[in-house]
Amino acid sequence: MKDKPTLLFLLLGGFFVTNALIAEFIGVKIFSLEKTLGFSPFSVSLFGQENLGLNLSAGVLLWPVVFVVTDVINEYFGKRGVKLLSYMTVVLIMYAFLMVFLAIVLVPADFWPGTQVENGVTDMNIAFRWIFGQGLWIIIGSLVAFLVGQLVDVFVFQQLKKWTGEKNLWLRVTGSTIVSQFIDSFIVLFIAFYIGADWPLVLVLAIGLVNYSYKFTIAVLLTPLLYLIHYVIDHLFLGEELAQELKLTALEG
Repeated sequence: MKDKPTLLFLLLGGFFVTNALIAEFIGVKIFSLEKTLGFSPFSVSLFGQENLGLNLSAGVLLWPVVFVVTDVINEYFGKRGVKLLSYMTVVLIMYAFLMVFLAIVLVPADFWPGTQVENGVTDMNIAFRWIFGQGLWIIIGSLVAFLVGQLVDVFVFQQLKKWTGEKNLWLRVTGSTIVSQFIDSFIVLFIAFYIGADWPLVLVLAIGLVNYSYKFTIAVLLTPLLYLIHYVIDHLFLGEELAQELKLTALEG
C-alpha cells in the first residue's frame, strides 16, 4: 500500500468497477432528462420516428464516468491496465447477475410480498423480479457494448497519444470517449432490441442518435474534470517525475 502506482491503480480500478456495476443495475429505469431538469419534453423526428425526446436509461449517468476513468487508467497504466480491468469487470457483472437471478428464484416469505401495499407496491416479489431481472438480450447487449467500447476507447486513445505526445490531453480523452460511446450506444440497442425484441432498425438508429447526443455533450463537459484529475495525480499524489515515468511506460506498452 506504500507503493503509490499500485495504490493509484487500486483506487482507479475500484472506482471503475463500482461505477460499471451500478450503471448495469440502475439502467433498468428510463427517465426524462427534460422533465428532470424542469423543461418541457423535446419532440424530435429522426428517420421517420416522431416525438423522440431525451428519455434515457439511468445508466447514462455513470457510463460517461466509466469511460473517463478508462482514459485516466489508460494514461498512467496503458492498454494492459484497461484491458485487465475491462475483462475483470465483465466477469464480475456476469457474476452479479447470476447472484441476482438466484435471489429472484428464491421463494419469498409469506408476509414479504404485501409489506409495501400501503405505498402502492402490491407485490414486492413481482417488483423485485421485474426491476432486477433484466432480459437476457439486454444483459448480453450491455456486456458486449461495454467490452467493445472499452477496447475501441483504448485503441483510439493510444493512437492519438502517439500522434500528439503529452500535448492536447483534451483531444485524446474527448476523442476516444466520443468514438467509443458512439459504438457503445448502437451495439447495446442493436443486440438488446433489434435482435432481442424485434424493434425496427430505424427506431434503433433514431433512439441511438438521441442517446448519443447526450453522451457526446457529457463527454465534452467532463473534459475540464480530466485536467483536474491529472493535476491532482501528477502534482499532489505521484509527483511529476513518477507520473511522467508511468505515462512513458504506458505509452510504450
